[in-house]
Amino acid sequence: MDESLKRSYLRFRNRHVLIGDVAAVIFAVLGSFALRLDVSQLPYYFPAVLIMVGVALLVKLPVYYFFGLYRQMWIYASVNELKLIAAAVTTASAAMSGVMLALIAAGLVQPGMPRSALGIDWLLSLLLTGGLRFALRILAEQSGGRRNGAARRVLVIGAGDAGALVVRELQRSSQLNLQPVGFLDDDPAKQKQEIYGVPVIGVLTDLGRVLDAKRVDEVLIAIPSAPGRVVRLVADVCRLKGVPFRTMPGLYELIGGKVSVSRLRDVDITDLLRREPAQIDDRLVGASLSGKRVLVTGAGGSIGRELCRQVARWGPAELVLLGHGENSIFESLLDIQPDYPSTPLHPVIADVRDAARLQAVFEAHRPQVVFHAAAHKHVPLMEINVEEAIANNVTGTRVLVETAAASGVERLVLISTDKAVRPTSVYGATKRLAEMIVLDAAHRTGRAFTVVRFGNVLGSRGSIIPIFKRQIAAGGPVTVTHPEMRRFFMTIPEAVHLVLQAAAMGQGGEVFVLNMGEQVRIVDLAEDLIRLSGLEPGRDVEIVFTGIRPGEKLSESLWDEGTRSAPTQHPEIFRLEEEEKVEGDSLARALDELERLSARGESQAIIRILDQVIPNAMVRTEPPPDVTAVV
Repeated sequence: MDESLKRSYLRFRNRHVLIGDVAAVIFAVLGSFALRLDVSQLPYYFPAVLIMVGVALLVKLPVYYFFGLYRQMWIYASVNELKLIAAAVTTASAAMSGVMLALIAAGLVQPGMPRSALGIDWLLSLLLTGGLRFALRILAEQSGGRRNGAARRVLVIGAGDAGALVVRELQRSSQLNLQPVGFLDDDPAKQKQEIYGVPVIGVLTDLGRVLDAKRVDEVLIAIPSAPGRVVRLVADVCRLKGVPFRTMPGLYELIGGKVSVSRLRDVDITDLLRREPAQIDDRLVGASLSGKRVLVTGAGGSIGRELCRQVARWGPAELVLLGHGENSIFESLLDIQPDYPSTPLHPVIADVRDAARLQAVFEAHRPQVVFHAAAHKHVPLMEINVEEAIANNVTGTRVLVETAAASGVERLVLISTDKAVRPTSVYGATKRLAEMIVLDAAHRTGRAFTVVRFGNVLGSRGSIIPIFKRQIAAGGPVTVTHPEMRRFFMTIPEAVHLVLQAAAMGQGGEVFVLNMGEQVRIVDLAEDLIRLSGLEPGRDVEIVFTGIRPGEKLSESLWDEGTRSAPTQHPEIFRLEEEEKVEGDSLARALDELERLSARGESQAIIRILDQVIPNAMVRTEPPPDVTAVV
């Protein structure tokens, strides 16, 4: 709606709705008597009419104010506002009726006054009070429907609640200048039906035909739960026809509270890899987080920030954002605070390796739940910074876990990686040792200390997607290490959502593994990104294969060969039954030795110990790192 029109409707509400209610109250009383009595009887009951008008004005208007009928923006009125009107009018009419009956009983009003007039007054008040307010919305929508020039014709994919919301927004907003011409939906019951006057004109496989027949200018995908295959089908057909396409956010983005349903955006690579969301039991997560003091390490990173966002949704007693980088923690705070103003957020700049500082933080905030997401994760960089990988990923985890155990933390969750399985990289090996530290502490303390392991997340800092995007923006080439390189991928919001589910199920000592689906070829990912940029692989942007980097494998695994997994109460989460681990004194001796070697910078000795301690590790079989392979 045009801003000047919107302001005029707001001014109308503020200045005249109260006057309108006064007129409605008087008219309702007069109408109730007129409908109940013959014309010849009206003069006799005129004193009763005047008394009832006075009582109605004195009772109803304060009740309406109490119910907030003068604080609503009626140009956005909906079913909820209709319920509010009904409650306010009913309460006001009941109060007025009580006063009138008391006056009749006291002899202050003619005893023959018809009691049914009170019921008729309630009905008329409901119609007049509600009609006045919804008239504002109707006028606003009619004004909003006037568009400047020829509107772009839009086809909406999905005739569910989200699709209806999108169409309603398009119809109400003249600034968008978009006209919905139809829905496509695979539900047979919706065929040939209409939503807000827009017809369902076919199923998804009709997309190509409908684009031609309806002269569609743009396609909007309005199915938050749509799996990647649906988004890919729409994207492929639209690209072939030269029609722009956009989508609303996926379900897990909405769950994280990051965006609203009505926020349309360009289709991204994350949309092409969406999976159908599983049924979830939010009560379990709520019980583990609501009212708890929660601390997240690595809160400035991609996963740590999303953890903080989704934890805040559950109303923790307080949320501590702990990280080493002051700028990233500040950005996380700015990102989360506006959406959750009532949640106490505490930014803490600290290094998990600093035992004294960590102990002070735990004493100050007394966290009950800890999520450990802090880690160095860049595979090639850790190959040439072995000592730092040990210091941060291993020693840092050891210090954190020991501090948590000593501070009485009830629940601790380590964010781990598929690279910890049969590790060939320093990074993977350090994460496997971090898993061992957490599991050993769980067995020693009996606390709910658990590990959640999953593969790559899309769009995290330093990950492959931002690198590909920069290469495409520069005109290429896009560099891929090997044509058969494959990885598990999941969106950050989905991964974090499942982490919270797994964390709530943990009793202590479990390794939970997220169902990552099928591994995706990296070269296919690169081709999809190039096409989403409106270009063609091989013609507009070249793909160049650079060779496998030190520490990399062609494909990953989520658990060791021979390890059995068991289902959990969530279909997308598995629990490993026979995870091999080093415990007790032998683990402590190995950790002490690694810390000593790390302080002395003896990287080759560190790698030998990693291969000895970690099951199926093959770190020293890798070629020596090449610095140029990092970039």
